[in-house]
Amino acid sequence: MVAAHASHSSSSSEWIACLDKRPVERSSEDVDIIFTRLKEVKAFEKFHPNLLQQICLCGYYENLEKGITLFRQGDIGTNWYAVLAGSLDVKVSDTSNYQDAVTICTLGIGTAFGESILDNTPRHATIVTREYSELLRIEQKDFKALWEKYRQYLSGLLAPPYGVMESGSNNDRMPDKENNALCPVSKNCNKTPLIEPHIPLRPAKTITQVPSEKILRAGKILRNAILSRAPHMIRDRKYHLKTYRQCCVGTELVDWMMQQSPSVHSRTQAVGMWQVLLEEGVLNHVDQEHHFQDKYLFYRFLDDEHEDAPMPTEEEKKECDEELQDTMLLLSQIGPDAHMRMILRKLPGQRTVDDLEIIYEELLHIKALSHLSTTVKRELAGVLIFESHPKAGTVLFNQGEEGTSWYIILKGSVNVVIYGKGVVCTLHEGDDFGKLALVNDAPRAASIVLREDNCHFLRVDKEDFNRILRDVEANTVRLKEHDQDVLVLEKILAGNRASNQGNAQPQHKYTVMSGTPEKILEHFLETMRLESTLNETTDSVLNDFVMMHCVFMPNSQLCPALMAHYHAQPSQGSEQEKMDYALNNKRRVIRLVLQWAALYGDLLQEDEAAMTFLEEFYVSVSDDARMITALKEQLSELEKTVKQISEETKAPQKKHKVLLQQFNTTDDRAQKRQPIRGSDEILFKVYCIDHTYTTIRVPVVASVKEVISAVADKLGSGEGLIIVKMSSGGEKVVLKPNEVSAFTTLSVNGRLFACPRDQFDSLTPLPEQEGPSTGTVGTFELMSSKDLAYQMTIYDWELFNCVHELELIYHTFGRHNFKKTTANLDLFLRRFNEIQFWVVTEICLCSQLSKRVQLLKKFIKIAAHCKEYKNLNSFFAIIMGLSNVAVSRLSLTWEKLPSKFKKIYAEFESLMDPSRNHRAYRLTVAKLDPPIIPFMPLLIKDMTFTHEGNKTFIDNLVNFEKMRMIANTVRTVKVCRSQSFNPDAALTNKNHQDVRSYVRQLNVIDNQRTLSQMSHRLEPRRA
Repeated sequence: MVAAHASHSSSSSEWIACLDKRPVERSSEDVDIIFTRLKEVKAFEKFHPNLLQQICLCGYYENLEKGITLFRQGDIGTNWYAVLAGSLDVKVSDTSNYQDAVTICTLGIGTAFGESILDNTPRHATIVTREYSELLRIEQKDFKALWEKYRQYLSGLLAPPYGVMESGSNNDRMPDKENNALCPVSKNCNKTPLIEPHIPLRPAKTITQVPSEKILRAGKILRNAILSRAPHMIRDRKYHLKTYRQCCVGTELVDWMMQQSPSVHSRTQAVGMWQVLLEEGVLNHVDQEHHFQDKYLFYRFLDDEHEDAPMPTEEEKKECDEELQDTMLLLSQIGPDAHMRMILRKLPGQRTVDDLEIIYEELLHIKALSHLSTTVKRELAGVLIFESHPKAGTVLFNQGEEGTSWYIILKGSVNVVIYGKGVVCTLHEGDDFGKLALVNDAPRAASIVLREDNCHFLRVDKEDFNRILRDVEANTVRLKEHDQDVLVLEKILAGNRASNQGNAQPQHKYTVMSGTPEKILEHFLETMRLESTLNETTDSVLNDFVMMHCVFMPNSQLCPALMAHYHAQPSQGSEQEKMDYALNNKRRVIRLVLQWAALYGDLLQEDEAAMTFLEEFYVSVSDDARMITALKEQLSELEKTVKQISEETKAPQKKHKVLLQQFNTTDDRAQKRQPIRGSDEILFKVYCIDHTYTTIRVPVVASVKEVISAVADKLGSGEGLIIVKMSSGGEKVVLKPNEVSAFTTLSVNGRLFACPRDQFDSLTPLPEQEGPSTGTVGTFELMSSKDLAYQMTIYDWELFNCVHELELIYHTFGRHNFKKTTANLDLFLRRFNEIQFWVVTEICLCSQLSKRVQLLKKFIKIAAHCKEYKNLNSFFAIIMGLSNVAVSRLSLTWEKLPSKFKKIYAEFESLMDPSRNHRAYRLTVAKLDPPIIPFMPLLIKDMTFTHEGNKTFIDNLVNFEKMRMIANTVRTVKVCRSQSFNPDAALTNKNHQDVRSYVRQLNVIDNQRTLSQMSHRLEPRRA
């Protein structure tokens, strides 16, 4: 993962540049770069490395704008495709008229299509891009060659009839096109189903029919460990005059699990780990219940189902001691999913408040649901049904049947099959299907067939789906002006669900869903409660508005509106009522202004209109306070705020702080790091085509147009000049004139160039951009791993502490839209990339095998200490550096790494697992108390996910539900920093100037091609 947008674009353009070469011109380094990118793509996660290597040699990259038709139904195919980014609609028509085409499903990231090119049959559907999309394309001749050479790998991955259903049984193979059972007539031919009439499907009672080897082994290890360490736990037990042989008690099993490993943090986690064994039949409830419970209930290991089950031998006890921690790690990784399935398999009425909250948290990260409101997601949490099917070839529903359910794929994949056309596409984890038939009340447009064993789904039944939609509409209040909606409110439960549990009449409140900016502001002012202290809920609601208003109501609109509200006078009522209204209104506006000023802080110094408003507002409140004593308390608070911001503005060192090139990232002074502001000025080198440079001095927030002007002044001529961002690998990006703060978006070794447009192609990177030619292992191998991690954490905390929450919003919505800098966030993201490349650089510059092994150990130890200090940003950067293809391919080096370190690294890698939206990481963070330095690239990804999945405006009204979701993610930063980082007293007292200087001045190679070449020289590819 690459942290910053800027770095991402340069690394993306590098692998795309490799794919754009003719296959015969691609070097082994090109293939490594492409391989590094493709192995992260869901479409290829099951591909054998040899097959993926061949795809890297023959694939091409394509990017298409929204609304582009890739091919039409009936065309003869010439290419196979995989979706890398974006999504495409699959449209099918029963007539020759394209206008009659019906969208039957959407292909998302990770799906592949176009296998019909193997036998030159016409395309079964029309494919149209739903949004900007990126595809990998393989030409027909190359795809056929891959099929011939790697048939054994591809047969389980392609859609039938070319692929084999993954159960491996011949009976599960789809029929050939010529002899298939597909109905050759229209979709109304209900008498001839796709496959023999099937029994209506019900959720399976067991997730797997046969326990997997690894879970069987895990059960044996746990049983032997209990018999060795606490044999009294497994014994005959009596209950209600009945004897149960060789049983354990649920609560005792949970207690024991928590005592065995520091990785088990809660009873809920332990329940999930035992649930894994219960699902696979390795542990069984004596009455065959399928939910493991932390109660006085009896459970029996599979081995104890037999009479006279043997006790573990000495050899087995020894194996158990060696394998127990690995077993605990395995179960802790897969336990959360098992716990989720356990909850979902309960009947909706049996789900507890905690269960509903866990399901809701899961739904937040499912792309198919991203556009739904919080209320709808919470309602869905109560009605979703878990459904699993063990065998490939199972038909979920047939084309032409009535639509009764909507499905979301949790695990596995399905084929979309249409009569007379065969398999038109395959859907994977995260995709959904069946919703169209529910919404339109129409027959199913296609049949859905499982393409692999053991598929899991979330199902919403039609009755529940329609009820939720009805309830939402019934609980929606629309305020209109001139027959137009100006504010949409939704009635929801007040407080949390637990507090309303058992109440005869639960409390409700109205929350803003959308509205005009003015009406949203008016609503919050009218509904604000004036208690002396804000409660958490009220504070959060106001914070959402204060934090997000810059998106839809900038300060230039907000400040006049607040002043108008402050001076507003009622036109009706008695004199006393008018006075009371005016007083309360003023107090509410003051409360909002105080919260607004507290959030923005010294950022207000850069906004002249906001500063003017603040001073005028203070004068107005001062005047009123002379007559209205009730305002005096708020006046003193306001005075303190205005004074503090005004004094900071006038402070001489704040006026024009000048930053050196690269923003003082290598500044080694002991003073506290200050946040970078847009008005700060920067001295920066801009290079010319001949590698000479001119130094300009401009504000950090300067636009590219202003940079061009400053360069032109120095050069004496600026006609036709463009500003180009150049990476060390030679990737060039021309910056648009309206882009701001261009300096902060550079990659680690990136530079800015200025040249006439006609000289763009002649630009080359500077020699200094290549990075170091010798490693620093001689320096830092003498430093303690703990000292290095500690000094890295201190520096990372300084950088993280300088990031203003609003920078995350500017970054997500595009800072050019706000004309604001995100310099502090950019620096923090760049630091992530810098550490990642530091790891790769040092290992690739180390020619001695034994030293490289020592380096691997060193980096794993540093990562462990970073995790201990809750510095998750550097922790992940180091682990991602070790998983970079230039390091991970060094098999001779990894083979010599001691098994102890291999196990630690495997545990760390499991935390990087991106499946289920990085659930492993999120569970880890949830257990930590602040201060925490979070994995910032994932936080950015979450905000981007929300931003791209939800419109900012709906019917010309601000989508405030979206604002609320993004504000909630931003609040994570506030929580992480709610406690200050307390230096380790034992380490603070040591003189660490050399370590401190080293970690702040890392010199790295950030060119993946160069690193791959160095890696191949260290350990050439084996034949």
